[in-house]
Amino acid sequence: MQQFEFKVVPAPRRAEKVRGLKTTEDRFAHALMQVMNQLGREGWDYVRADVLPCEERVGLTGKATNFHNMLVFRRPLATAAAATVVAMTEIAPPAPTEAPRLGTALVSEGSAPALGPARPEAANG
Repeated sequence: MQQFEFKVVPAPRRAEKVRGLKTTEDRFAHALMQVMNQLGREGWDYVRADVLPCEERVGLTGKATNFHNMLVFRRPLATAAAATVVAMTEIAPPAPTEAPRLGTALVSEGSAPALGPARPEAANG
């Protein structure tokens, strides 16, 4: 099973001016693309964008809930990738070996063993 580590970053709130981009949507898309490409170069894969609540202090005793746009990225853990490589090398079949060879049988000259019941008395009766 592959394991991942995650990174969550805030989405850009405003777009900077870029030459050739006239609309706010184009500038915002460019800012988002810059964040995603930078994290992609670091090995992070984009998963999704979420809007999440965050409780913040207002004044001395007040609290307010604000919502933030977050970008979620993930990448495989390096230790998990190394463990997968080790596991795959352990599964590899062993190198073929030669089958053992049998030596010559030792045959002694003499009488052959008796065939029949284990006790000669039992055979008579």
